[in-house]
Amino acid sequence: MKISLAEPGLLAKLLARHKKRGRSLQVVDLGVVLREILNWANRLVPSESGSILLDDPALKMRSGKRGRLCFAACFGRGAASLVGTSIADYLGIAGTSYKSSTPHISKDVLQDRRFYPKIDEAIGFRTKSIICSPIDIDGAVIGVIELVNKKSGLRYDREDLELLRIFAGYTATLIKNVLIGRDVEEEARRDNLTGLYNERFFFRSLEVEIGRVIREGGDVSLIFFDLDHFKEVNDRYGHLAGSAVLREVGDLLRKIFRGADAVMARYGGDEYVVALRGKGLEDSMPYAEGVREAVASRTFLRKAVSGDSLPLNIRGVVTCSVGVASLNRNGAKGCSVRLNAERLIKAADNAMYSAKESGKNGVCASPDPRSAQRRAGRRRKRGPDASPG
Repeated sequence: MKISLAEPGLLAKLLARHKKRGRSLQVVDLGVVLREILNWANRLVPSESGSILLDDPALKMRSGKRGRLCFAACFGRGAASLVGTSIADYLGIAGTSYKSSTPHISKDVLQDRRFYPKIDEAIGFRTKSIICSPIDIDGAVIGVIELVNKKSGLRYDREDLELLRIFAGYTATLIKNVLIGRDVEEEARRDNLTGLYNERFFFRSLEVEIGRVIREGGDVSLIFFDLDHFKEVNDRYGHLAGSAVLREVGDLLRKIFRGADAVMARYGGDEYVVALRGKGLEDSMPYAEGVREAVASRTFLRKAVSGDSLPLNIRGVVTCSVGVASLNRNGAKGCSVRLNAERLIKAADNAMYSAKESGKNGVCASPDPRSAQRRAGRRRKRGPDASPG
């Protein structure tokens, strides 16, 4: 039995359920689970076609907006053209089941005013009977599973509907496990304080990107920075205030790099690193200056750190020193992906220390090691005491 699935980006959107701290899930490979669900449903009650429809959580959360049910997985005639499309969440037998949170059976759709015939018209199919059951996760209906036209030629009966209802509960458990499993995986990638990626995941992502550049060409740059005078904040205002500053820097980075192809991480302590995919050193310098300017001009802790304190409004104290490096400038041909990742991080880190030694609150680009080698070679040819001419 061939099962058609919505494309992964749409599936991820349909599973962007609101979790703790308002975080949404990353791209989830739900296809395997949905395919298995429909296979088993068809084994329980053999049918000509069937679908799993999931709601759009973004529309669902907006009051006053009509919701949609999207065909996330389908089998049977017209499945390929149907999957990925959507209907209003109140239409048809599926909409009735979704809105009422109860299973429904239509033994003869021609005699059922709830039946929505336009889908049949669009795909050239003739629906005779339908059974449908809501998918309920912890009291929230997220979609429905439906089967159409029992293969035996008979109409669906109440026993078929009960089987599907039981199976819909199993479906909810499978989808919930996917959500929980992915949430745990995502939590393991994140820094607990800022919500940015952690050092370990960042390094893995950088290796992947360097491997892509080596194979396909292009470039990748790093912006590496730490906060100047951060210790003064901790010493004067306490570690709760310091932690709040670190969180606010993470928020600044998300704003600065919104829309950019970037991976942002807290690298440890008060250090941060950003990988800019597809950008060379020159293209990355304006971003680095943007980071420096945003931190320097920021009034930190405009809200109270704890319930019994007043806003501290720290301004003009915390700045940052920024280093920038790129693979094309600082990598080495013939080196492994891992060694190139280490070289790139070291080059950006060294550039950051150069900015700090130059007076802090500045941006430094990593020097091109090949230019330094060429200069050293010219000096050797002239001799140690030769004038530059």
